[in-house]
Order: sequence, then C-alpha cells, then structure tokens
Amino acid sequence: MVSDRNIFLDTEFLKNTEIQLALEKTVEGNPEKNWVPAYHFSIRDLNGIKMGECDLRIGYNDNLYFGGHIGYTVYPEYRGNHYAGKACLLLFQLAGKHNMEYLYITCNPDNHASKKTCEYAGGKLLEIAELPEGNDMRESGEFEKCIYEFTLNTSVIKDE
Repeated sequence: MVSDRNIFLDTEFLKNTEIQLALEKTVEGNPEKNWVPAYHFSIRDLNGIKMGECDLRIGYNDNLYFGGHIGYTVYPEYRGNHYAGKACLLLFQLAGKHNMEYLYITCNPDNHASKKTCEYAGGKLLEIAELPEGNDMRESGEFEKCIYEFTLNTSVIKDE
C-alpha cells in the first residue's frame, strides 16, 4: 500500500491568465476519521497577492458526498470576479491527474454566491440533501446541502 505522503503531485501548473494556486500544505488522509488526503492552496493573482483559499480532497468516501471534494473562500474585496470558479477549474485538472472521474462540491442552500460558482464551473445540481444524523456539519447547526456533481474529462486533462 502506498502511503498518503507519496500521492501528492507537483502543482506548479495550477495557473491561468488571471490567477495561480499556491500550495500552502498537504494533509495526509486519516482512515480512522474517514478523511482522504488533501491539498490546501491560496488563490493569488499573478503578482502573488492572496485573494482567497481553496482545497481539494483526493479520493472517494461517503463523507465527501455531503462535504464535497473542493472548498473555497474568496476575500470580500475580491468577490464578483469568478475567482472561486476559476480556482475550481484549475483544481479539476489536478483531480484528473489523480485519475478522479467526478467530484462533488456542496454548499448551503442559502449561499447564492457558492451556487453561482458551482454553475460557473459546470456543475450539475443533483439534489438538496438533508444531512444525516451524526454528520459533523449537522452538529454545528447545518441541516441541508446543495450537492453539485462535476464530471471530469480525464483524457483531456492528462494530455495537457
């Protein structure tokens, strides 16, 4: 079995004409907690100014249906420019290099900005799901999640 520390890939390619994702840290999976390995990035402009953060969780398990593979936040002064959506599109490339075929991104039903991000990035709304009893998010006061699915074209991603 390959240890989690060996699964992380080079991420220098995660940039476009507007933003770059700067790797902040990687976190190994924790099977006892049902956590998968994750990358954590800052979202930066091409001059290096930090505009937000995002992360990508690698792999599949039941928790990720409700928690999602990607999380993001854009600082208030940089909102309205689709930076979260553009970061997601870059993260899809990295997920493809990990041979992932699909991802979930979830958000609260009243989070209109996050729903727009999911639509911008090409997500398909699967459902608005009630969080199961015992889910950590439910225990912190959340009860429903919009579940968006993203199908990755891994043959295109791998060839880039």
